[in-house]
Amino acid sequence: MQELLKLIKGRQSARIPFDTNRRVSKEHMQQILEAGSWAPTAHNMQNFEVLVVDEKRKLEAIRNIEFPTSETFIRENYLQLSFSEEELRKKKTGVLGTMFPKSWLNPVFIPGRADDDETEHPLSERHNSMLPCPALVMMLYDRSRRAPASKGDFLGVMSLGCVLENMWLMASSLGIGLHIVSSLSGDFVEGEIKRMLHIPHHLSIAVSFRLGYPVAQFKYLRVRRDPVDFVHYNDFENKGL
Repeated sequence: MQELLKLIKGRQSARIPFDTNRRVSKEHMQQILEAGSWAPTAHNMQNFEVLVVDEKRKLEAIRNIEFPTSETFIRENYLQLSFSEEELRKKKTGVLGTMFPKSWLNPVFIPGRADDDETEHPLSERHNSMLPCPALVMMLYDRSRRAPASKGDFLGVMSLGCVLENMWLMASSLGIGLHIVSSLSGDFVEGEIKRMLHIPHHLSIAVSFRLGYPVAQFKYLRVRRDPVDFVHYNDFENKGL
């Protein structure tokens, strides 16, 4: 059990380039996908399809899709950032601002947090934030289906998270880096990718992630709230076990 907890605590998002010349073997990919298949899903609906892309030409075509930076993402991401390790340790939530492009760290439209310098407005950029990788995995979701009596299909969406976590932990156990690429679910980008890869209209790209072997060692400060910070025992007013 301690080995499992160690694996869970050691899992991290690999926000760095991967070695594009080192492919993820079919054996390891199969193990990752099988781990996902055994995740719990609401009513065992298994409400997902998975598209694996490892053809270099198609990966490069996806990386060449340019799109404007999402204002919603910039605003909401900025509010989760800490600008020193001390601040992050104190907050116990969010991530370090150094993990994101400099232009995202001075959003002039956020009251009270803008700097005095004249950094270019981040929304003036067009880019694709997906770094190179030997494999890209997309989890596809049918929004027209839902778990029984689940408003907004909350249980179905939560099931996708369980599938992702299983695959992430298996990848980590194999020494394979995983990095979520949320930008591929944006309306314009998703439309381009669906056309390019012949994804049926009724399926949406729920989440995408890069898989591969990092080109260098990477470690960054990760924080979590302690159980005493969020656990309530028998009565909400009783904190901790």
